[in-house]
Amino acid sequence: MDNIKNYVQENKERFINELIELLKIPSVSADSAYAQDVINTAEAVKASLDKAGCKHIEICETPGYPIVFGEHIIDASLPTVLVYGHYDVQPPDPMELWTSPPFEPVIKTTEIHPDGAIFARGACDDKGQMYMHVKAFEYMIASDCLPCNVKFMIEGEEEVGSKSLSWFVERNQEKLACDVILISDTGMISNQQPSITTGLRGLSYVEVEVTGPNRDLHSGLYGGAVANPINVLTKMIASLHDENNHITIPGFYDKVEELSTAERAEMAKAPFVLENYKKALDIADVHGETGYSTNERNSIRPTLDVNGIWGGYTGEGAKTVIASKAFAKISMRLVPNQDWEEITELFKNHFESIAPKSVKVTVKPHHGGQGYVTPIDSIGYKAANKAYTETFGVQAIPVRSGGSIPIVALFEKELKSKTILMGFGLDSDAIHSPNEHFGIFNYLKGIETIPLFYKYFVELSK
Repeated sequence: MDNIKNYVQENKERFINELIELLKIPSVSADSAYAQDVINTAEAVKASLDKAGCKHIEICETPGYPIVFGEHIIDASLPTVLVYGHYDVQPPDPMELWTSPPFEPVIKTTEIHPDGAIFARGACDDKGQMYMHVKAFEYMIASDCLPCNVKFMIEGEEEVGSKSLSWFVERNQEKLACDVILISDTGMISNQQPSITTGLRGLSYVEVEVTGPNRDLHSGLYGGAVANPINVLTKMIASLHDENNHITIPGFYDKVEELSTAERAEMAKAPFVLENYKKALDIADVHGETGYSTNERNSIRPTLDVNGIWGGYTGEGAKTVIASKAFAKISMRLVPNQDWEEITELFKNHFESIAPKSVKVTVKPHHGGQGYVTPIDSIGYKAANKAYTETFGVQAIPVRSGGSIPIVALFEKELKSKTILMGFGLDSDAIHSPNEHFGIFNYLKGIETIPLFYKYFVELSK
């Protein structure tokens, strides 16, 4: 392991160029127009594992997009690390807000990334972070210092709910058997202060449709006499929060875990400057549930947000019309103990109950997943902390993330293994947004740190 820094520096340009080539493929799983690109990306991931020295690689067909599975067993008596990642990416829209084309990667310097960052869709989420593991594995094979067995499971549907992954895991428990699961699809506090994500929120995602008259109507002839679905929908959505930004759905908070004062105090140790947070987002003030800090609101508390809303005429100029229909997409981030299917049903029942008789309401569930918490006294956590401490010079801080990786809870249920979330991205990397990017420092630091996790996990497992 002593030569990892030299190996990274000697191969720096190649590592960057290989990632850039992967980022050029528009593997947008949410849009069927990119279906062949998604499949091509799976082939590219397979080829990269083969080039890195993995003994056995296959593309496993599923009801949806394929899963790339790799396996390198050196001794059945040694521990096995299962690496999970995803090769699909979010849609790039809105295109006009990108400063460079989303699938034409470019390196730019920023205040946070003086060494440069790769700007492209998927740079941080999750191609860049997934590819760190491929390159870390390459180093361990090339240097003959791989201390245990490794399996790779790289999927193509994470951004649309990982439905096929659930199908695959349930049918391949023996194939995927492992001692720990390692994922880099999260972030860290800063380039000076690493952190390990110990909690993830769950997710319930729904689409609602409000229907009024059987056709679009003239707003002069019918306005004031017939319900406007857009007006009704916005009122219904507005009623989902009270004056304290508390969600009003009956039963929504019944199973929400209330953290102790001591636990909240430990979380508060993470460096956070509110003014810097506001400045970075160009907002005058923060917003959220009364009684909780900003970092608590986006990690240990559940939320409900409208992700999109539409209906009626939105083209250039004016058209005086009362739309027949109005739509919205709504996501709820959930905390551990909240069951996403139960919350989806609570939302559906409540939303239908508050609709006036003048409209019809349909609630369509899309996807969801459970929240997750991993203990900080596990061998996996301790190994990750030792790895970060060695490469960054400071211990990692345990944090709970506001994001969701629904399959983590599935992994524990089906594979009976704990997951360690070793992220190297930053909150400012604009994942899911225009101008997504991933720092060169972060990418290379990940490649440098990951082999140390293997080393310490094996040592601590003895």
